Amino acid sequence: MSTATAHRRIVPRVLLVVLFLLASLSAGGASAKPPKGEPPPRGKLDMFGDIGDFVPGVVDDPVHDPTLFEHRGTYYVFSTGILDPEDPGGIFARRSRGTLEGPWESMGAIPLPEWTRQYNVNHLWAPHVVERRGVFYLYYSASSFGVNRSAIGVARTRTPGDLDSWEDLGPILTSDPSVDYNAIDPMVFEARGQWWIAFGSFWDGIKLQRLRNMTEPYGPIHSLARRRPDVQFNPIENSQIFRKGRYWYLLTSWDFCCRGTDSTYRIAVGRSRSVTGPYVDADGVPLTEGGGTVILSSRGNQIGPGAPDVLWEFGRYYMVHHYYDANADGVIRMQIREIEWRDGWPWFPPD
Repeated sequence: MSTATAHRRIVPRVLLVVLFLLASLSAGGASAKPPKGEPPPRGKLDMFGDIGDFVPGVVDDPVHDPTLFEHRGTYYVFSTGILDPEDPGGIFARRSRGTLEGPWESMGAIPLPEWTRQYNVNHLWAPHVVERRGVFYLYYSASSFGVNRSAIGVARTRTPGDLDSWEDLGPILTSDPSVDYNAIDPMVFEARGQWWIAFGSFWDGIKLQRLRNMTEPYGPIHSLARRRPDVQFNPIENSQIFRKGRYWYLLTSWDFCCRGTDSTYRIAVGRSRSVTGPYVDADGVPLTEGGGTVILSSRGNQIGPGAPDVLWEFGRYYMVHHYYDANADGVIRMQIREIEWRDGWPWFPPD
């Protein structure tokens, strides 16, 4: 091969490489990851965009019970739907093509499946989204306040940002007055090749069961956490389980949501060497005996923080939660915080 021929073959390849690098750089502004060398967001993030708003007759932008996930450089938060007894809301969705801070953009809702109407729903509650082998699964609650005649349903898609692409698979777990638990607030995760579903609200507290094929709970139901016997109604819900190092951590929401600035929600934690427990708090008290170390409660204008969901990103753990904004008559908004660690326990420094 002559030098001239080799040169002609090499130059187009070089041009292709250069064009690829230029395209990558130009797309960097829309990437969910920060540019190389720039530190990722830390602490309590400065949220902006559509992070929750309500003006009667003008805007209803709910962000209650958020779940946070990422797909192809875009962050998504799915949440409880719009409250409307006449036309119950499905799961509400928003996204950020920028960073975890925003700009967040409301997308509308995944429609309410007709089967859920038998549970007297005013809207669907407390979703959780996970991904397995390129398929995204959306777990959600169908119920009404004060009863445990409830169901957990699931939908799936490969394109979570296309709200019309979600295929509903119907209910996978139900409860009624004949059982001691409430089948709402699903949270699904993998532990050493086995998938699990955590659930429960009030009644007998937080439960855990194995999953087969992402849609079939099976085997024994494990009890993970409840409040002390003297705490009326056993107000514990919104479980979130994740692993760090040798321990599994269980976050729960205590007390009462949904009362605007009178809400008393707060987030408590316990940990265990085994995914099925026993979980204990920082003082060694089992969560099944009312234990739990409170790590986040009302701060400043953020009243009743609760319904945590945890995302591993940038080599750190981030937690999304909702709160009631005291500066806006209790509008429900979302906040993302980096989880910091002190003596092996999650910790949030003062705002």
